[in-house]
Amino acid sequence: MKIAGRDAGKQCVVVEILDNSYVTIDGSTRRRKCNIKHLEPMDKVLDIKSGASHADIVKQFDKLGLTLKEKKSKKAAPRPRKQRKVKVKAPVEKKEEKKEAKKAEKEPEKKKKAGEEKDGKKEEVKKEEKKPEPPKPARPIPPKPESTKLEKK
Repeated sequence: MKIAGRDAGKQCVVVEILDNSYVTIDGSTRRRKCNIKHLEPMDKVLDIKSGASHADIVKQFDKLGLTLKEKKSKKAAPRPRKQRKVKVKAPVEKKEEKKEAKKAEKEPEKKKKAGEEKDGKKEEVKKEEKKPEPPKPARPIPPKPESTKLEKK
């Protein structure tokens, strides 16, 4: 019987001796490597071969009248995959209609900007030309020191 860990209190049998302090166990517990200090001997003995399969151990437990709780493994559910976003293409007719509507809106605005009328006279709109500023140096350049040579006498 296992007395420590997650499988504590469950019946098991030593399947194989690994070294002086570790053995492989199986039974109501998971089949795994276990420290001998975590096991408590029982008064019942099973006749099995070294490295016996889980099916052989279940048969031996049934012969002695001991019941094993069988673990029913679940099937792994398919992991939901991230789906790529698909760009929806608008019908061609709608695009053309939008372009025409935008052009129609822009044309009257251009006429107003090109020359505005006041008192029956057209005033010309002057565009201010911006002069590009010279690029600034990344860091200020220190002035060069004058020569500090000592004159010989």
